[in-house]
Amino acid sequence: QVQLVESGGGYVQPGGSLRLSCAASGSIFSINAMGWYRQAPGKQRELVAHIASGDSTNYADSVKGRFTISRANAKNTVYLQMNSLKPEDTAVYYCNAEQTSGNDYWGQGTQVTVSS
Repeated sequence: QVQLVESGGGYVQPGGSLRLSCAASGSIFSINAMGWYRQAPGKQRELVAHIASGDSTNYADSVKGRFTISRANAKNTVYLQMNSLKPEDTAVYYCNAEQTSGNDYWGQGTQVTVSS
């Protein structure tokens, strides 16, 4: 089992920045990759950024050049640095962890609101 706790969401004006954190606990040795997803009202959950065990990363086209995913603390904490935020980035952001077994786990979500 893996538990994920997100933090760092909030309200920001367009052009501003936020940093999301996700702390993993439990069977962290079995985590192969982690990622951030988001879900806006009335839309499907979508991948924002992903970091694999070798620290290779990939991003949604809509956030490339603005968001950066990174990992620290023996791979049990993942961050999402979000710069140049836009109103369309408004969503609930979820942390995800993938085990080598194929199981995956989700955090409870953190709200990000970008508005003037």
